[in-house]
Amino acid sequence: MLRRTPRSRPRRLRGAALSVLAVCATLAALLLGAGAPGAAAAGSLPCDVYGAAGTPCVAAHSMVRALYSSYNGPLYQVQRASDGATKDIGLQAAGGYANAAAQDSFCSGTTCIVTRIYDQSSRHNDLTVEGAGGAGKADVGAPADALPVTVGGHQVYGLEISAGMGYRDDSTSGVATDGGAEGMYMVTSGTHVNGACCFDYGNAETNNLDTGNGHMDAINFGTECWFSPCYGQGPWVQADLENGLFQSDAGYSRNSSNTGTGPLPFVTALLKNNGQNHFALKWGNAQSGGLTTTYSGGEPTRSGYSPMHQEGAIVLGTGGDNSNGSIGSFFEGVMTSGIPTDAADDAVQANIVSVGYGGATGSTGTLSPGSEISLRATTSCCTADYVRHQNDAGVISSITSGSSSLDKNDATWIVRRGLASSSCVSFESRNYPGDYLRHYNYCAAPEIARVSRSWFGCWVG
Repeated sequence: MLRRTPRSRPRRLRGAALSVLAVCATLAALLLGAGAPGAAAAGSLPCDVYGAAGTPCVAAHSMVRALYSSYNGPLYQVQRASDGATKDIGLQAAGGYANAAAQDSFCSGTTCIVTRIYDQSSRHNDLTVEGAGGAGKADVGAPADALPVTVGGHQVYGLEISAGMGYRDDSTSGVATDGGAEGMYMVTSGTHVNGACCFDYGNAETNNLDTGNGHMDAINFGTECWFSPCYGQGPWVQADLENGLFQSDAGYSRNSSNTGTGPLPFVTALLKNNGQNHFALKWGNAQSGGLTTTYSGGEPTRSGYSPMHQEGAIVLGTGGDNSNGSIGSFFEGVMTSGIPTDAADDAVQANIVSVGYGGATGSTGTLSPGSEISLRATTSCCTADYVRHQNDAGVISSITSGSSSLDKNDATWIVRRGLASSSCVSFESRNYPGDYLRHYNYCAAPEIARVSRSWFGCWVG
């Protein structure tokens, strides 16, 4: 089982790591002070911003929302296991958020995978499940409901990539080739990463093979350190330019303060490249603040990268030759024609933050899916104690109105439909999307973990 990197917080209080099943818990009013759900998507969305700046989107993929204010088409397609039928999942309203309820209804009583991610731009560069390549056999589709998250106060589903999963379009329109300029970003997560090759989004080869230096131009996000030294533990935003994950023209980071994003639940990762003599890398917390530039300078000094030789395919979740050992999360991403201005990048980041990734659901205190709850002990000694997560363990802590926001969020759970059975519920960490409360080692040490339906139980209310 993959464990995420613990946060820098006090060491686990082992004496407090009580069995959750041994605690008489009750639903309690939330102590969050987390604020109201984000407003519905409105105004200029990312592709509106880039278009107005003269660098229009040539690809716009999202599992969770529209990327143009006028868009009212499908976001992605799911296929259910019971009969092989497919359904397009669209929006609740033009320019708004995914209609996750339509997916829930269609997939009820069976399982679904994501088979297509639609391009919202006029280029129709849709992504489908990737075929075999030079470094990997044909991929499979990602489970459609593996990553429920909240965006703008709405329950939606991100795309959770495991090894052997990936998406691609080898026949695109408008994507940069042969040294053309382009920009791209994706919203991903620092809580579901590894050091295998290669969780990428961006420009790749059209034949699923490694055709040489400079034939890719894609964002990479993970903990793989291709060129030593890498500083910190990552994960890092890097440029997969083929035959290397680059943090600078030298390959390795020239910036010792670039220690990675850490386990942020939502990360904006950004790359832009003029295709000739300059590329830049940026990242930001997709929930707050602006962008940080970790590199802006010349193309790699090795031969083949100046000028670039992009081929114009689009890849998501794998390397250009279908190296598919990576894991990662994808929520939204775009590619542009031409290099966006820094001002446009900043405006897009501001829009991403305004959406409210991981924000409050707007429902509290019930066992209905989507509701946010806290679990409080009812024994007379400990009625101020709540079940919370800390360094991958379920522990009991005193949480009050004066507790820190971090502690309050750690003690807040989002109720999800039971991962093992629809007759019960599962509890997802509010600030670590995709991580659930589960029992482990016969409940002697409850923990918080990425889960698989094949071995995960759920809780009966």
